Formats: sequence, C-alpha cells, structure tokens
Amino acid sequence: MNKQFQNNKLYMLKNNNIELRALEPSDVDLLYDWENNHELWHLSNTIAPFSRFVLEQYVINSHQDIYSSRQLRLMIDRREGNKPETIGAIDLFDFDPVNKRAGIGIMVIGGERKKGYASEALTLLIEYCFNTLNLHQVYCNIDVLNLASYNLFIKHNFKVVGIKKDWLYTGKKWIDEYLLQLVHSE
Repeated sequence: MNKQFQNNKLYMLKNNNIELRALEPSDVDLLYDWENNHELWHLSNTIAPFSRFVLEQYVINSHQDIYSSRQLRLMIDRREGNKPETIGAIDLFDFDPVNKRAGIGIMVIGGERKKGYASEALTLLIEYCFNTLNLHQVYCNIDVLNLASYNLFIKHNFKVVGIKKDWLYTGKKWIDEYLLQLVHSE
C-alpha cells in the first residue's frame, strides 16, 4: 500500500480534537469496566458480564478484517496534550458488504459527554463508511428515552424510518426503539 494512501486513511480517522484508533492490548481493562457496567448493558443488549479472558481474546482477534469479522470497534481518543486519553468507543456492526450497509453504535464516558466528541467521532466514522468502505447506508437503533443519542444522529442527517414498539424491556417497563438510517447520496 502506498504511503500517501496510508496517510490519507489515517487522516480520515482523526481531526484536531479526537482520533479513532484500533483496539490495543492496553484497552482490556477499560473494556472490562465498560462491558461489565450493568447500566450500559441496554446499549448492547448484554445480559451477562464478560470475563477478562473473553475480552483479551476479543482484542487479540480485533485485527481481523471487517469483511471477515463483520464488525469493527474503534476507540475514541481525545487528543489533548502529549498523551491521548480514551474517552469512548464507536462500533460498526452487522456489516453487510453485499447490501453495502452497517449499524453504528457509540459510547462516550460520562464526564466527556456533551462536549462534542461523539459528534466528531460520528462525522469521522460516516466519512470512513462512505468513502473507504463504499457503503450505501448506515443505521442505528436508539431507545426513545435516549434523547442525547437521538439528537446526535438527527444532527448528522439520519432519518427515523421506523419505531419498534415495546422493543426493549428494562425489568420494569417496555420501551420503544427508533430505527434511523443515513443513505449516502452518491
């Protein structure tokens, strides 16, 4: 791969404030905390904790090409000072190269929310999806109570294309879930 193409790809995954990067072995402890935080389980339909071993294996295998694994997790690093700080993750899931689409999920840690980092990460990922992976569309699922995520995706021109009724059960009540899409205008 020529050096200029590599540099352009790298440039696409960062801006002045953040960088989207591949998983590193040093991320296991952070993933362990996030994946085992039961308050976040509803975001990924998780119902049981993950072992450190399973997460280590996930990181070890994260080098697989998105075309074989059908998913991609990128860590969101805030680029302040000399040492970047990991503040979240953004995922592509259900990658379908035949129909040229993928789902998007994003999580930014509590103290770093409402600072624009999620929006910047989403901008970079959408650009990557449409310009590098040549996807036709991306989509997301957001529970109707998650107004911050809803507003984030609407800001990025996602359109609500459906509401899944009584889709998520919180243990106390049923919650509807929006299905949003962004179709690339080529």
